[in-house]
Amino acid sequence: MVEKGSPTAGSALNKKDSAQFIGFRLADQEYAFRIEQIQEIVILDQVTQTPQVADYIEGVANLRGTIIPIVNLRQLFGFQPKPLDDETRTVVVNVGERTMGCTVDSVTQVIRILTTQIQPAPEMVTSAGNAYISGLAKLDERLVIILDVDKLLNPEKLDFDRQSE
Repeated sequence: MVEKGSPTAGSALNKKDSAQFIGFRLADQEYAFRIEQIQEIVILDQVTQTPQVADYIEGVANLRGTIIPIVNLRQLFGFQPKPLDDETRTVVVNVGERTMGCTVDSVTQVIRILTTQIQPAPEMVTSAGNAYISGLAKLDERLVIILDVDKLLNPEKLDFDRQSE
């Protein structure tokens, strides 16, 4: 899964000069979450739909005895819906005291990105309500959008209260 020309954990990188991310795809675009906030990546058998919640909330799932909300990132971002397939994954993330699942089109790889490869998102992008974009990384010919999980899935900004309380 590591592509040619990409730095890997086995290379002679100084860990202070880089960070690890989980890469995933949504609507043919590559995104990444910092690995520290990822609990696990799963294929969910069943998601129970809940009434009167935002469209991007698929429902809740039982993850080994813990009920967690499932957010479809494709719908949250306003992309066209896509049926689940063999590549669909749920990235389980920790946001503060909460654990949530994020449905993505596919998980691509674990990537180590040098801090020098990460540029801040242009002000026009972040001021348009996309404050959850923490940066952009140029890896070879690819552009990866790095998302801030805490800002993206902030329970105060999302419509979770009607569902989980």
